[in-house]
Amino acid sequence: GKAVRNGQGRKMKAHPIEFETIASLAASYRSGELSPVTVTETLLGRIEALNGQLNAFIRVTGERALAEARAAEMELRAGQDRGSLHGIPYAVKDIYDVRGEPTTAGSKLLAGNIAGEDCHAVAQLARAGMVLLGKTHTVQFALGPIGLNSDYGAPHNPWHAVAHAPGGSSSGSGVAVAAGLVPVALGSDTGGSVRIPSALCGIVGFKPTVGRIGRTGAYPLSATLDTVGPLARSVEDAAAVYMALQGEDTDDESTHGIARQGPLSALTAGVRGMRLAVCETAAFDEADPDVVEAFRAAVGHLKELGAEIVSMEMPEVGEGLADSGWGRSLVAEGAHFNARFLDSRPDEIDPLVAYQLADGRAFGASEYFGTRLRVVARKARLLERLRDVDVFLTPTVTTPAEPLSEFGSKQDYARKEPRYWRNTSIANHFGLCAVSVPCGFSSKGMPIGLMVNAGPFEEEMALRVARAYARASGWLERHPDLAWIDRS
Repeated sequence: GKAVRNGQGRKMKAHPIEFETIASLAASYRSGELSPVTVTETLLGRIEALNGQLNAFIRVTGERALAEARAAEMELRAGQDRGSLHGIPYAVKDIYDVRGEPTTAGSKLLAGNIAGEDCHAVAQLARAGMVLLGKTHTVQFALGPIGLNSDYGAPHNPWHAVAHAPGGSSSGSGVAVAAGLVPVALGSDTGGSVRIPSALCGIVGFKPTVGRIGRTGAYPLSATLDTVGPLARSVEDAAAVYMALQGEDTDDESTHGIARQGPLSALTAGVRGMRLAVCETAAFDEADPDVVEAFRAAVGHLKELGAEIVSMEMPEVGEGLADSGWGRSLVAEGAHFNARFLDSRPDEIDPLVAYQLADGRAFGASEYFGTRLRVVARKARLLERLRDVDVFLTPTVTTPAEPLSEFGSKQDYARKEPRYWRNTSIANHFGLCAVSVPCGFSSKGMPIGLMVNAGPFEEEMALRVARAYARASGWLERHPDLAWIDRS
């Protein structure tokens, strides 16, 4: 192939890098075929060319990225190898503090909120030698599953020329990874905000158990439910970033006393002999026929791979989804964290967010406490029911991404929005971990996700099943055709 030159002037073989995985880039670094500087420069150029129409990034940290790439390249040449993430570019959702940059959490109200230091998650990835390309758009205050934002606009789902829902609230991270702007990005997941955009954009989204990854320096929505999680192009990539992120965070009590997970030795073991349950309770309510068909086909594929499939009623799930306190307790915590804006500048809050925060503020302490007690009791019953299965499966989102034009009013939004977060919220409220992987496409060519849910701190189990399906199905090898973008 045509030779290119890296930052040090060395000739290297040309390589199509925009849709490479972390594992592939890491191998190319060590073979000398690619360098961190070459990859970083190429992706920064791609962001410059495409972000105007994709609207994935709110801010690009080009100088920092090139400095980190040069440092990684020098270290690797000197034999100072920090592992598979060394020199790999990534992006973070704009709720994560990055030194010297504003953390807006999707709101112009926070335009002057300049971070004095990197958040815990970014510091962890810097220690692994990763290269930060910038910050990605989010729904305001990370509250909303569609991906809409009245202050900064919605990122454009790359699978369609007409603007479709990118998924929220980690909307920019989903679009950035799916469109080949960056191989991996951080999102946050409180009710599905990593897995929803991953499902709608055709990539992998991983929500670990609360307590696995520190949240210090991340703009909060719910101290009870907020989780840091990666969006990636392969399950192995998501697992690698998860392993680098996990560990105790001095200032995040949820991580205290949680043992660091060791090497994921069973990740590649496949599903033969595993017992997988299909949640038949509420998970298919109002589901799009294309989603049901793709999900059932994925379950059949897992059976062909040697898994035992069990159809299971889970009344606790139905009870939880019917309990209005689930969602209201989440927004009650969000109302607490954003009280200063509700008090002083309520008219400047995104209307789709403001009415939810107002509802959360009206949620009384007695109601909140009662909800927490009900969740704890249901969780105990659900975990007992799942004792004899390894994971349970649902569609990630019950509808493929819909055109943004269908969310024109608050009434349209309120009617459609529950279909996007209903299934993902199960893992949040029951304290589970979960992975979303692509399992097909709708008749209109929009991605559909399969969700693998595992018990608390059973991350390896969820990742193992997700990897086996993803590798065998091949859906992750498909990428959006961006010919609709005007690059002139």
